[in-house]
Amino acid sequence: MHSVAGHFKPNASGAAPKQMEYLPHLKLNDGNEIPMLSYGLGTARAKDRDATEQDEEVVKLTTMAIKNGYYHLDGAEVYKNEEELGAAIKAAGVPREKLYVVTKLSGTKKQDVQTAFETSLAKLGLDYVDLYLVHAPYLAHTPEELQAVWAKMEAIKDSGKARSIGVSNFLQEHIETVLKTARIPPAINQIEYHPYLQHGGLVEFHRQNNIAISAYGPLTAVTKAKPGPLDATYADLANKYGVTEADVALRWCLDQGIVAITTSSNEQRLQGYLRKLPSFKLTPKEVETISELGQQKHFRGFWNNRFKDDDRR
Repeated sequence: MHSVAGHFKPNASGAAPKQMEYLPHLKLNDGNEIPMLSYGLGTARAKDRDATEQDEEVVKLTTMAIKNGYYHLDGAEVYKNEEELGAAIKAAGVPREKLYVVTKLSGTKKQDVQTAFETSLAKLGLDYVDLYLVHAPYLAHTPEELQAVWAKMEAIKDSGKARSIGVSNFLQEHIETVLKTARIPPAINQIEYHPYLQHGGLVEFHRQNNIAISAYGPLTAVTKAKPGPLDATYADLANKYGVTEADVALRWCLDQGIVAITTSSNEQRLQGYLRKLPSFKLTPKEVETISELGQQKHFRGFWNNRFKDDDRR
């Protein structure tokens, strides 16, 4: 089980905290700590594959998020916006050591893992990243290929240029394949996770193997998947705690020790998360109730081409 280090510390005026250290951190299996609320550039900020010019809107939005206290920044090679993330980091002026920067390896069949990583570093304008992830298991066509990719990830961690290494969109069988030959186990698996996509026994498998989870799409049950069996419960809990339904959805992840990623472009909403999330905590019974009601509906927003509609993993 992972330990949560630190606590939310809203300032005396009740205003939004301005530094990411006010948010709880999760201690990973390699001893490093990850802030539990992240700003993700995500597919919503992805650039067209053929675009050559910098997207100033992405730079502006990401700079805004950093200046509002979102120091955990989640990007990826495949989004084609690592240069924008790097420009935002530079524009925000926050010392590098205060930031937690994540990027991801996409396809490797035509590109060496080390080369891809060095290219990402150059685009970000950084000497190192805090977390480097294999974006999906499907870049490898055989278990042996996946194990070879992971060995190259381990070499990158050994170099010190990635403080932690992990995976994304991996199912249990993919993790098991990696663990068979790994010197260094994945620190984290970033997956789509919300009450309507709880992945069966995957979360428990991660806990048993001391691998953390970060959730993208955590607000799906209050956005894309409405109406659903959780609508009334989210509304009741939001009313009880004086917060929004989105706050409740994020808190459900945090209260399970799961890192939550938001991609909101709304500054007031981002400020609201930092102001409201420290103000309440769901009871174990409320967390359980959300989980149980969530089992009544299945909804996957991403990677449907790789997962069957009836596959609840």
